[in-house]
Amino acid sequence: MSTYVYGIARSSHPSLPETATGVGDPPRPVRILRQGRLLALVSDAPEDLKPKRRDLLAHQNVLREAGEEGTVLPLRFGGISPDDETLTAVLAEREDHYLDRLSALDDKTEYNVKATHDEEAVLHRVLADDPGLRAMAEAGRTAQGTSHEQKMQLGERIAAAVQLRETLDADLVRATLEGTAEEVSAGPQSTGWLMNLSFLVIRERGADFLNAVDELRRQQPHLALTVTGPLPPYSFVE
Repeated sequence: MSTYVYGIARSSHPSLPETATGVGDPPRPVRILRQGRLLALVSDAPEDLKPKRRDLLAHQNVLREAGEEGTVLPLRFGGISPDDETLTAVLAEREDHYLDRLSALDDKTEYNVKATHDEEAVLHRVLADDPGLRAMAEAGRTAQGTSHEQKMQLGERIAAAVQLRETLDADLVRATLEGTAEEVSAGPQSTGWLMNLSFLVIRERGADFLNAVDELRRQQPHLALTVTGPLPPYSFVE
């Protein structure tokens, strides 16, 4: 049977509760697999594993419980080894690397920040920043004989201004928040976001990070910021 892997920790990491369970239906018991100075949190892997909500939450809960007792290198959902022996061989081969990453992540957690624009607010912002564009827009609203071509030109200029604002705001969010973080990792981009970043933050500075986000919201009301965390530091594990 293949082995499902939740995370990697030092061999001195406190054990999980004896009743800890993980993915699968019925849930598979979580066990400790030790190799040298490392251990892996594992269970038997279900044959039909799929990213169902129940299993996603089970994966997160194992990491949350383990993370409360010490530093864990979290694997993303779906990490499977062919068997225990293959996994322990990898732990032995990369022991120094994993120990280095554990040291880098000690007492730290992850916050993910996604930024989007409030469409109406950002329109007001770009018009306020460009008097010429604002005058052009006001003339278009009041003029009776505005041509289709003039409307198209106005729309193109506004779209270009919003696109520039997206770039500037993405840089602004990163520059503002990275001062309260130890590392920054870019997440997958999407047309729905102008920025998707994860920040590695010292646990004791979590409040400082969230305060910086709130201050950014106050100063830049055209920005909509979504914060998820604290999380296991998924984005900072190779």
